[in-house]
Amino acid sequence: MLQYIPNILFILILGVGIGYFTKNIRKVIRNIRLGKDVERSNNKKERFKNMLMIALGQSKMVRRPISGILHVVVYIGFIIINIEVLEIIIDGILGTHRIFAFLGGFYDFLIASFEVLALLVLVGVIIFWTRRNIIKLKRFWNPEMKGWPKNDGNLILYFEMILMTLFLVMNAADLQLQELGADHYSKAGAYPISQIISPLFNGMSELSLIILERTSWWLHIIGIIIFLNYLYFSKHLHILLAFPNTYYGDLNPKGELDNLEAVTNEVKLMMDPSADPFAAPVDDDQTEGEPEKFGASDVTDLNWVQLLNAYTCTECGRCTSECPANQTGKKLSPRKIMMDTRDRLKEVGDIIDKNGSFVPDGKELLNDYITPEELWACTSCNACVETCPVSISPLSIIIDMRRYLVMEQSAAPSDLNNMMSNIENNGAPWPFNQMDRLNWSDE
Repeated sequence: MLQYIPNILFILILGVGIGYFTKNIRKVIRNIRLGKDVERSNNKKERFKNMLMIALGQSKMVRRPISGILHVVVYIGFIIINIEVLEIIIDGILGTHRIFAFLGGFYDFLIASFEVLALLVLVGVIIFWTRRNIIKLKRFWNPEMKGWPKNDGNLILYFEMILMTLFLVMNAADLQLQELGADHYSKAGAYPISQIISPLFNGMSELSLIILERTSWWLHIIGIIIFLNYLYFSKHLHILLAFPNTYYGDLNPKGELDNLEAVTNEVKLMMDPSADPFAAPVDDDQTEGEPEKFGASDVTDLNWVQLLNAYTCTECGRCTSECPANQTGKKLSPRKIMMDTRDRLKEVGDIIDKNGSFVPDGKELLNDYITPEELWACTSCNACVETCPVSISPLSIIIDMRRYLVMEQSAAPSDLNNMMSNIENNGAPWPFNQMDRLNWSDE
């Protein structure tokens, strides 16, 4: 019975880890569904193409070659090395050791590939850490990157360093045990990197090597389970959400803004002389007789794709580094817009978890998280949308919140109010009567 204790313990740890992860992912899905409905089921062929090219193929990452290529190496390495995780899980459940060794030469090729990729991932992660903490690239030191966002970026790099090191140490100890002919360590796999590391363990007894190999094995798989559950609390949830986010991305031309259905309905109502304004159709989310809200002041006013965008944000800062408003010293940071939206959405979700439904907390996304000054600094140039490596649109959130300021609060900047008054009175943005519009030509 004692021989099955490690298997039972492994199954329990695996079950708890997957169960906790599933619980948190359900929270994410529920929070995203708090957003308004939006149609994104059209043109499936183009959507699949975008997902394959952008999320899987990393096509937008490599526009910046250094960080892009390093990210591709880390990304491919993590995906392929996870094939080895499948073997570890099966071994842990069944009590076997290197169960895929029957694949022979192909198994040798796999393990050799895993080792080379693990080393490349380790090197890539160290370079990423250096860029953040030694070179101190400006986009990683913006005001919104203080505290948890900064620590989160480093924590994930430490995670990856430790996991890759444990993988290589595990293999190096395994190689030594294979050469010693230890029980259950039959020769299997090729170890181009571990061959370099294994001499460090020369002189260790067989028992010490087994303890080292087993400890590395357990810490490696437990580390992966912890890493999996850490994603929920981290910006690295984009590892999973990048795929649906790129699939449901907006296919309209970048400069095209959507028309508010609420505004369209109001215009139709005003143009219909027989219409009763008090009998206007009401959405399911509205109370009887309550007019539909124009724009967005809180996360529940946004659509579900915008909320998915917020959860998918990688906090890489490419959007902010490309933003002309930010470059000229204005407060706007598209990355902060997405981070604030996600923080507020999580806050709303926590209230729902606590009370069973949302209870107003006296806070909103507008003003409590994002200020009008930030929103009006935006030039609507779409640079942030174009450069985002996972098809996020900070601009769509900015536009919806601007709409709320203008149409619900009449809180547009004075210059904009003057322009709109001129259009209303003179049919043009300038403060001249239509009869005087061509006076300039007399000169």
